[in-house]
Amino acid sequence: MKKSETVILPEATDTLRMHDFAQQLSRSRIYRDYEHAFRKTTKLPLELSSIDVPWKVDRVQSEYTNPFYAILACTNKNCGACQDLQRKFIDANISDTQTVRCFAGFANTRVPVKVEERVIAFLQTGQVLLRTPSTQRFQKIVTQLIRWGIKINVARLEDAYFHSPVVSPGVYGAIVRLLEIFAGHLGLIAHEIMLHQVNGDSPIVRRAKDYVARHQSEPISLAELCRTLNVSTFHLCRTFKRSTGLTFVEYMSRARIEKAKSMLHRSDLLVSEIAYEVGFQTITHFNRVFRKLVGHSPTEFRSRLGISGREP
Repeated sequence: MKKSETVILPEATDTLRMHDFAQQLSRSRIYRDYEHAFRKTTKLPLELSSIDVPWKVDRVQSEYTNPFYAILACTNKNCGACQDLQRKFIDANISDTQTVRCFAGFANTRVPVKVEERVIAFLQTGQVLLRTPSTQRFQKIVTQLIRWGIKINVARLEDAYFHSPVVSPGVYGAIVRLLEIFAGHLGLIAHEIMLHQVNGDSPIVRRAKDYVARHQSEPISLAELCRTLNVSTFHLCRTFKRSTGLTFVEYMSRARIEKAKSMLHRSDLLVSEIAYEVGFQTITHFNRVFRKLVGHSPTEFRSRLGISGREP
């Protein structure tokens, strides 16, 4: 790969592509080998996630998931613990490695994976204490959970708390540094994937995707697109399906829904406002397509993120 080779992605379809890249990276041999070695060596969980997926207490799960976090994940999907940690990461600069403490004192870290200084995914780990647990601190945790209205088996939670992994700040810093080095390697792999995909698209497909990126919030007519590209509808549809595995309409819907997911996460706009902003003409159609592709309604999706937003 030459250093001069660059990848330019259309803004409006970035979220869709970044989500796909994160999935491809998570299935790569180098990531799976590193993930296995990391978990085996550190006894900590590790996950590669898309930039549109917020952190929740139940996000990073494996055989090394901290039982304390597993118990909280089973109590309330929108608990204050999720919202507290999510707010801290939202306030942070996504371009930098961030380590934050949750309400219970556990360190959680996300390391950005970048391509040409652009964040495309995160390596996430943590659920670890950087100092010895104490009865006094545990009582404060229980008090906070009660304040949030969370019903909990205190005895189980206490046992999990006092059996949580504990590492020194210096050791944890070294673990995070290893993740940063690996994130750099993943960035190079992601760059290769992007080059392959961009170069693999025919000029017609690339121009069609660019058209979606530029006009996503507007009504997009297949007939008008074909006139713009100076191709027949049959030729465009056949070429697009062969290149992407999706019909043009399916691709356009997925691009719009991925953009909507990002807006539901990062803004407090009404669901109806988001629907029109991403290009849907009716809220009914938006809700139907969103549920089909995501498995939840837009309101349910936002609620599961632990973000209240305004009423739709």
